[in-house]
Amino acid sequence: MFDPLLLALLTAAIAIGWLLGRHERRHARPENQGPRTLSRDYFVGLNFLLNEQPDQAIETFTQALEVNSETIDTHIALGNLFRLRGEADRAVRIHQNLLARPALSTLQSDQVQLELARDFFHLGVLDRAERLARAVVENTANQEMRQAARRLLVDLFEREQEWQAALDIAQPQLIRQDERIQRAAAHWLCELAAIDIDQGSPSLARRHLKQALSIDEQCVRATWLLADIEHRAGRYRDEIRTLKRIRDQDSAFTPLILEPVRRAFELLDDQTGLISFLQEQIERAPFVTAIVMLAEQLRRQQGTEAAVALVSEQLEHHSSLRGIDYLTSLYIDQATTDNRSHLTLLKRHTGQLLDQRSRFRCHHCGLEADTLYWQCPRCRNWSSVKPITGLEGE
Repeated sequence: MFDPLLLALLTAAIAIGWLLGRHERRHARPENQGPRTLSRDYFVGLNFLLNEQPDQAIETFTQALEVNSETIDTHIALGNLFRLRGEADRAVRIHQNLLARPALSTLQSDQVQLELARDFFHLGVLDRAERLARAVVENTANQEMRQAARRLLVDLFEREQEWQAALDIAQPQLIRQDERIQRAAAHWLCELAAIDIDQGSPSLARRHLKQALSIDEQCVRATWLLADIEHRAGRYRDEIRTLKRIRDQDSAFTPLILEPVRRAFELLDDQTGLISFLQEQIERAPFVTAIVMLAEQLRRQQGTEAAVALVSEQLEHHSSLRGIDYLTSLYIDQATTDNRSHLTLLKRHTGQLLDQRSRFRCHHCGLEADTLYWQCPRCRNWSSVKPITGLEGE
């Protein structure tokens, strides 16, 4: 069964065959000299393709086609196929060769410049990619091509961490039209806010974060940074109130807010408020982090039995490896000398299992990590990495 690249090559082969056939008909011999057939190179290339040898097929098709006004689009497509195969240097040669042809129309020249910019982007030659893409944005009359060039510039500036430049090229039109860029733009503003915070400019950071939330109201990171600003200013009630908003933005991030909320309540010396918050959270969504935190509060105030009762009841309804590990710790505290060694061995095993698990997973590409990445390092999607839930997670 063909993969997507081979299917794309097959489509290109059909187009090449049509172009070669048209060329042969235009230059056909008189009837008494017999019919001419398609170029032998075409059938050689098609044979390579059918035998799943795309490298040889592309090379043969490239040689079979002379460059003229009718074959330029096909040459562009062949260059793109090289780039898709990770051979952007060969794509550059094809597209540069096309750009030197005087037969190009204005639209074709713009298209070749855009593809050449993409080639250089994949090669990491970002300055040349930027110059070519900017030229397309400034000169082309084709709106679709202009938008494609702007998207390439957005990716380029993001790769170089030039957050303000990415915002300038993306807004307002691309941000309104493209949900992916909308999410990304909110994070670019968060990046700028993080720099503001480090430079001691919380008011400027707050302005950037409010702009981020106006673009993407579900941006957890923006709310997280706003809570950090409140914490640094010693406004712990405001910090707690801000952190609580994250539960409504994306409940999967709830476990991450629990520790800073606990710390804020303790700085306020408000144990009653903390217990009320944890009880409300367990009723809302019984994440194991909240259960363990509440159990610790009960253990300190009422003893180990109260903590065991809470965790045991919750585990009956919501199984959790971490919950079992914590419950084992409570049993060890109560165990006799004879039983403590067995329970300690059990806890060692559960601890090893917990140490081996990943805490976060990208919901787009499946990458698992121990660190929260706001942008997935593999697929480069923003807001796709979230805490893992379930038996081995939260």
